[in-house]
Amino acid sequence: MTRIDTCFAQLKERNRKAFVAYMMASDPDFDTSLAIMRGLPAAGVDIIELGVPFTDPMADGPTIQLAGQRALAAGGSLSRTLDMVRAFRKDDNATPIVLMGYYNTIYARHGSVDLFLTEAVEAGVDGLIIVDLPPEEDNELCLPAQKAGINFIRLATPTTDDKRLPAVLANTSGFVYYVSVNGITGSAAANADVVGPEVARIRAAAHLPVVVGFGISTPDAAHAIASVADGCVVGSAIVKLIGEGRPVPEVLAFVASLAEGAHR
Repeated sequence: MTRIDTCFAQLKERNRKAFVAYMMASDPDFDTSLAIMRGLPAAGVDIIELGVPFTDPMADGPTIQLAGQRALAAGGSLSRTLDMVRAFRKDDNATPIVLMGYYNTIYARHGSVDLFLTEAVEAGVDGLIIVDLPPEEDNELCLPAQKAGINFIRLATPTTDDKRLPAVLANTSGFVYYVSVNGITGSAAANADVVGPEVARIRAAAHLPVVVGFGISTPDAAHAIASVADGCVVGSAIVKLIGEGRPVPEVLAFVASLAEGAHR
């Protein structure tokens, strides 16, 4: 049982959906980012999705691209992201942390998947979402990660048909991340009427929780999507406030309103 597995088991016992908050590590700087991260559990966040700064984030829209640029300018990196996880774990050993990023950062930083996984486990990472590694490359990182005790979380999308779905789900663990829209982060609004049947189809095939992300930016939207899934992810709306330089308490108050919507 990973922290992610435990989290979903506890949520199921309480008949509650998961709220996942995304933030970019080191945005706008390490200390501010860590302060926000430390405040997320008290704001109602069940799982933290921590972005790893990268120069070419192909799945992300302008809001998160800019967050990555701010983080890189502030000295953000994969190494500093792991430092942030270590610092968070000094006070919180229960909240699951999922790193979301791109394989280039792992390959270029470590050169060895085994070295990265050793550091990630030691830091307290629970899951990985690596956007640019398809199922055909599972031997590269997915299977070694699972062997090391880290969940490898796969993305399913509106274009993942029944023929492709088994390959996507084959080695997925923790939960399935359903991308609710065709496009990049922050590009369109998720529609619960459209998402619901897709979540049911994936859940039936995966026998794993299905969490929906992309296109969720308000408490009402979080409620609507969580009502047809096992949870929801909000990223760009949170990152936008951070990019505007809002005070940490204001960012966390907004996160709390989103969490309340998802948990309603």
